[in-house]
Amino acid sequence: MVLQKPLDRETNPSLSLKLIAVDGGTPQRSGTVNIDITVLDVNDNAPVFNQSVYKATVMENSPRDTYVTTVNASDADFGSNSIVTYYFSDLNSGLSDLFMIDEKHGIISITGFIDYEKDKKYELRIDARDQGGLTDSSKVIIEVTDVNDNAPIISVMSFTSPVSEDSPPGTTIGIINVKDLDSGDNGQVNCRIEQNAPFKIKSNLRNYYTLVTDTVLDRESVSEYNITVVATDAGIPPLSTKRTFHLKVSDVNDNAPVFSQSVYSAFITENNSPGVSLLTVGAKDPDENQNARISYILENTNIGGAPVSEYVTVNAESGVVHAVRSFDYEQIKQLVFVVKAQDGGSPPLSNNVTVKLIVQDQNDNPPQVLYPVQTVHPLGDHDVRKALRVLSSADSQTFI
Repeated sequence: MVLQKPLDRETNPSLSLKLIAVDGGTPQRSGTVNIDITVLDVNDNAPVFNQSVYKATVMENSPRDTYVTTVNASDADFGSNSIVTYYFSDLNSGLSDLFMIDEKHGIISITGFIDYEKDKKYELRIDARDQGGLTDSSKVIIEVTDVNDNAPIISVMSFTSPVSEDSPPGTTIGIINVKDLDSGDNGQVNCRIEQNAPFKIKSNLRNYYTLVTDTVLDRESVSEYNITVVATDAGIPPLSTKRTFHLKVSDVNDNAPVFSQSVYSAFITENNSPGVSLLTVGAKDPDENQNARISYILENTNIGGAPVSEYVTVNAESGVVHAVRSFDYEQIKQLVFVVKAQDGGSPPLSNNVTVKLIVQDQNDNPPQVLYPVQTVHPLGDHDVRKALRVLSSADSQTFI
């Protein structure tokens, strides 16, 4: 018996033949024998994957040994020739640090840290190899599903401080950029100002926000603000980030000095010493620095036909009013003048106050006899001595 064509064990693993031997006699005689042929296997078939492409999905941050998928290849050969082992095709790609494959069963699992923000998809090349070295290849595409593991990031593009208190509403004081590395709702960000403050935040471009004033500022009420911007994503649960901006409000000269009294009054006894301090006027200005620096000025008026500066003077810095001369009650009983308080702003603002100075009398004048009028003759020393003797001896009641 000879083989006429190649055998294929995978098609016919065994053959059953009947051999008949016939003689040439008459009648003809024959004999038969059954022949069973078993076809032995040779490694003539490579493994074949049941899919050319496998697709799987995993969550980022999945723990080690998390199941991904199972690949499967079959080999039509028999025995040891049909045993298949699985390998990663490219061991230098670094993917072997993230995934592993069970050589015997084709189970792929996670061994490293899967980060959606680093790689959103992985492609693995898998080889199936039999014992004779014959192989087949397949591809595994692994999609990474995002989880909300990144809080928004606030970056300051510009910020202006201080801002003038007379800035109109809508003045831009800052521009910020907000990003969230997550995707979908996890990456959708909403910005707001945390506290109740005269500011608001507007969005003009994607991921860019403008911080503006919402009302007119008043430095005299609030001179500085801590503005806290909160960026919150739409993930479940949501993650948020805060950024605080320290804003100072600069002063403008919008307040005039204000005196502590509407009218100042003082008393002075006549015959005073020139230069004596009479009283102090005082004003306050809620502005700051030069805008709050007050100078006191004596307004130019006349008293009894003479300039007021001939009677009193005021210290420009302290507001102390001094007498320039000695007052005489019998000539002037009251001085009324005006002092101006002026700040150092540009332009300066001012306020006036009235000062009343009341002169008090002293007994500094002897009585004068106005009636009857007598003619007075010049007297010599002898006549004076004689007259004094007459007065001293006369009854005093006579001259009352």
